Amino acid sequence: MSQEDLLKKMSNVPEPTLRRLPWYLSNAKLLKQRGERYVSSTQISKEINIDSSQIAKDLSYVHISGRTRVGYEIDQLIDVLEDFLGFTKIHKAFLFGVGNLGGALLQDSGLSQFGLEIVAAFDINPLLVGTRMNGIPIYSTDEFEQRLAECQVQIGVLTVPIEIAQQITDRMVQGGLRAIWNFTPFRIRVPEEIVVQNTSLYAHLALMFNRLTAYNQSE
Repeated sequence: MSQEDLLKKMSNVPEPTLRRLPWYLSNAKLLKQRGERYVSSTQISKEINIDSSQIAKDLSYVHISGRTRVGYEIDQLIDVLEDFLGFTKIHKAFLFGVGNLGGALLQDSGLSQFGLEIVAAFDINPLLVGTRMNGIPIYSTDEFEQRLAECQVQIGVLTVPIEIAQQITDRMVQGGLRAIWNFTPFRIRVPEEIVVQNTSLYAHLALMFNRLTAYNQSE
């Protein structure tokens, strides 16, 4: 599939569907490990508690057809989903902020299985600059532009303290990065052509705590 064709397909896919497709992929891989050759939307539904009709609708966006009473051929489903989601192509990224969360992401070698390779990290801590973590070099933030000129990187992973989140974001954008994976609880401001994915652990914690409190009060 060409990059142009992929962009056309992705632009027509609702965001909730894009969020669910990796679940189907993980489930298909799990079933393959169990020795299954085919999987139906009904089987996936039982595993992840999503209506089978919704699963079938979601999979229609990736243009894969199942066989009546048999379902989808698992190897084909895995290949199609990985290609559609961009997991088969390695996307290089820079990480900004090697604190607890940033360090954990640098140690997560599993990211490369989903197409993301963090090739360098940046921080202002002199104790970190010049060292490596999981084989990934850590540079001074002042070296960002120089390193960007040496590497074909379009993605920045933002794990800096909240008080400098916008400052670092502005520098990333001015340097030429095109997408930002934002792990801070700060809603960064970027030009509309910049892709931003906000992943706030604190927001998810707040949601979980709120629902847990409501559940406990209802008992």
